[in-house]
Amino acid sequence: MGFLKSRFKNDTTFSLQDEQFLSFLGIDVNGTINSKLGEITYFTCIKNLSETISKIPLKVIQNTEKGHIQDNKHYLYNRFKKINPYMTASVFWSCVETNRNHYGNAYVYNEIFKSGRNAGKTKALWILPSQEVELWIDNVGLFGQYNALWYKWQDSKSGKKFIFRNDEILHFKTSVSLDGITGLAIKDILSLQVETAKKGQEYLNKFYKSGMFGGKAVLQYTGDLDKKAETKLVEKIESFTNGSISTTSGKIIPLPLGFQMQPLNLSMSEAQFIELNQYSALQVAGAFGIKPSHLNIYTKSSYKDVEMQQRDFYINTSMSIFKQYEEETTRKLLNEKEIFDKGYEIQFEVNAILRGDFKTQVETIGTAIDKGVMKINEGRNYLGLSLVEEGDVLLANGTYIPVKMIQQGINYNQKGGDNENE
Repeated sequence: MGFLKSRFKNDTTFSLQDEQFLSFLGIDVNGTINSKLGEITYFTCIKNLSETISKIPLKVIQNTEKGHIQDNKHYLYNRFKKINPYMTASVFWSCVETNRNHYGNAYVYNEIFKSGRNAGKTKALWILPSQEVELWIDNVGLFGQYNALWYKWQDSKSGKKFIFRNDEILHFKTSVSLDGITGLAIKDILSLQVETAKKGQEYLNKFYKSGMFGGKAVLQYTGDLDKKAETKLVEKIESFTNGSISTTSGKIIPLPLGFQMQPLNLSMSEAQFIELNQYSALQVAGAFGIKPSHLNIYTKSSYKDVEMQQRDFYINTSMSIFKQYEEETTRKLLNEKEIFDKGYEIQFEVNAILRGDFKTQVETIGTAIDKGVMKINEGRNYLGLSLVEEGDVLLANGTYIPVKMIQQGINYNQKGGDNENE
């Protein structure tokens, strides 16, 4: 816990709700993150992407002459299960993805063992507050290397300054970047659209709070009232309309003799509120690559269409995100010998997101086994079933022959089949 002690005193005690402790874990407690997340479409998009990343486990793959083999004995296999002492893997990657989308950049410090038999290996991963991290390019060789990239974290709580090398920080950014080093936040690019959607949500909230009564009204009366009397009259009527008087519900409004109240506003249907609000929501969601079905918008959609949208979401939205995480973790958590000499890389278990229902899985795996593509035990392992004896063999239809033999006019019987002696 050297990284934690470097920020706080050894005798410092925190509760789980302490702002300093939560901020250290990368959890924003200043309320700045809520200014945009309060908009339902923006929040839904962030939530969908964060949950997509959090539910797919990472695995260590070794590319060998026998193919791609998952190495469960590599030390990172267990490290991905226990990222740090305070977060599960799902919570950790969900938080990283939330920061990546909300701020445009997410920074993770790779704490390594300094000595001992595990020297150089990852000890824990820590999320840094995105809004407190700056990138420095040393174009004069101040730190001994020209044009080197450094990360500076100015801790707002302790006042301490931390300088990290490029290889110490896992930097995850949005796909929209002007320099290839830092990402642009969707909330900044679409600030107008997000604010418009938020205003629509506020309007709807006021509409319900007012008891479905119009936002403005004209009070007609004969005579003249001074400013003080006019203000008092309006306040009295508003107290009835919003139901602030405990004995009223706001449905009945008493007016003095000769007074008449007339609503002055457009209804939601006249203002096409629903259509405009939905259009604004789809614009924001489109920037995130989120499909209408993920926003619970099923207009003119069938179940089959939604199923296709799920697959489209993986191919056109999630795949690029997965690839960035895989490339960044591979080059920062594995050394060059592991990557270039031993063929190691880190991948997401994307099959988890593409799995269909049990019937479809059985039929698909059964076909793969019949065609000699998959072994029996590989298929059972995929389904989460126990392995069986003699299940590590490839099976195939014995009547198959090479295409070349067919071109030469040789049939199954001539090559030694069951009926070659008949």
